Amino acid sequence: MTNDPLALALPAITPVFPLTGVLLLPRARLPLQIFEPRYKAMMQDVMLSDQVIAMVQPRDPESVGDVPELYDVACLGRIIEHEELDDGRWTLTLEGVIRLRIQEEIAEKDGYRRVRADYSDFSEDITKALETDLDRDRLLAALGGYLKTQGLGADEDAIGQLPDEPLVNALAMACPFLPAEKQALLEAPSFTARAELLEALMQLAIVPNAANDDEPLTVN
Repeated sequence: MTNDPLALALPAITPVFPLTGVLLLPRARLPLQIFEPRYKAMMQDVMLSDQVIAMVQPRDPESVGDVPELYDVACLGRIIEHEELDDGRWTLTLEGVIRLRIQEEIAEKDGYRRVRADYSDFSEDITKALETDLDRDRLLAALGGYLKTQGLGADEDAIGQLPDEPLVNALAMACPFLPAEKQALLEAPSFTARAELLEALMQLAIVPNAANDDEPLTVN
């Protein structure tokens, strides 16, 4: 019998839903629509089991085909809302639980992909109380400049009312950063590191030469 609380609650094998440019973070919520036959089959299976799916990005945003190479780090999401429509499509909302490292990919089932997951590097996602020291004024100022530069509209007053973690999560997930930048936000080692990277990405979009050319904001 294991004494590891993570092992008692988290699946060793989980289906993955690869989507380029889509980010799920722990304790954040992501709405999805499922319409491909293989992912409708996935939904039928997960709704009869533990109701979790891992969101992951393909490494190459331009990859074609059904089996693109995946990043090593994904985020497990629990289905908290769902509806199966008359035409077989699903609408659902995932709530991020914990990040995971893909140990290996196992055999597909009904066309959808499954992986063996290792959560050990990310146990603090669910076992450690979050403490923040966020410079909200600086982050929100960067957001205002970013939205203007990108020609985007948002309710900045409503955004500014969010608590620290939901604020950073919402911006990291919603802003149209490059897929590699989204992945870097997912893999950030701490809340502070994620907030700093988020601000840096917005500042880089405002002033393209603001980043040091010797320190690109990418992940391997």
